[in-house]
Amino acid sequence: MTTALLSLGSNLGDRFAHLCAAVKALDDALLVVSGVYETAPWGDPDQPAYLNAAILVVSDSDEPHHWIERARALEAAAGRVRDPDRPYGPRTLDVDVIAVWGADGEPVVSTDPELTLPHPRAHQRAFVLRPWIDIQPYAHLPGHGPLTDLLRSADLRGQVAQLRARPDLQWEA
Repeated sequence: MTTALLSLGSNLGDRFAHLCAAVKALDDALLVVSGVYETAPWGDPDQPAYLNAAILVVSDSDEPHHWIERARALEAAAGRVRDPDRPYGPRTLDVDVIAVWGADGEPVVSTDPELTLPHPRAHQRAFVLRPWIDIQPYAHLPGHGPLTDLLRSADLRGQVAQLRARPDLQWEA
């Protein structure tokens, strides 16, 4: 059994519909989903704003790679096209595997280029950490510490100030 924290983002097409489709496709694994936040693009500013959310999921699979396979399938279903010249460019759906925990509750650490765990840039991204706090207020990013401390850091204060909660966007019951 593994539990994973996935980060969802979309800035092309019907952004919220892409997020909803991903959540619905993960219904068999869904534990909880965060609120939705609108955020400035990260790493490539010449693109529309994103909608972001976090989702906690569980699987009977003991294999952490199960989550990257699910993430890629969700992106493909949303019609995501990767542009090698713009690795942080616009996308219909982006699903990142942020952290995975084994059946014993211990975080999985991996340096595999296909699935580096925890996600190597999660600690630099308020759009990942803030939604995560919605669903696990006292969470720690393995190797980096409490999410609340990370969000209060000088490096992320500007990003946090630009996040906009979107309570008008509600997940279907």
